[in-house]
Amino acid sequence: MPHFIVEYTANIQTEARIPELLKKGVDALVGEGYPLLGMRARSLQFDEYVLADGREDCGMVHVTLKVAPGHASAKKQRTCVVVFELLKAHFAEMFARRYLLLSVELVEVASGDGSPTLKMNNLGDTLSS
Repeated sequence: MPHFIVEYTANIQTEARIPELLKKGVDALVGEGYPLLGMRARSLQFDEYVLADGREDCGMVHVTLKVAPGHASAKKQRTCVVVFELLKAHFAEMFARRYLLLSVELVEVASGDGSPTLKMNNLGDTLSS
């Protein structure tokens, strides 16, 4: 059920290798013990944005991780660190030559108040979790 969502600014699109980053994100989450079954990775490109003082040569990449509730704090923290290290490595070359804001956050999809989430898939016979 984990989601790996990449938001990024249009001014880095040609060199960001977003499809590669999405695959790396899925691999990282699976490596941290999250189930492949129901995994979702996607990206959102922003054409309109203001970063810092508005300079046009500044880019941004933000990763949101959405996970089911119930994971231990230590696991969630470790997952954020693993994904942030992946993000830094993926963008290291770009980071060395231009202004770039990188960030990662992890949120639980359903809160402790019992708010529901509804989902369904038919991948059970084709993937192992």
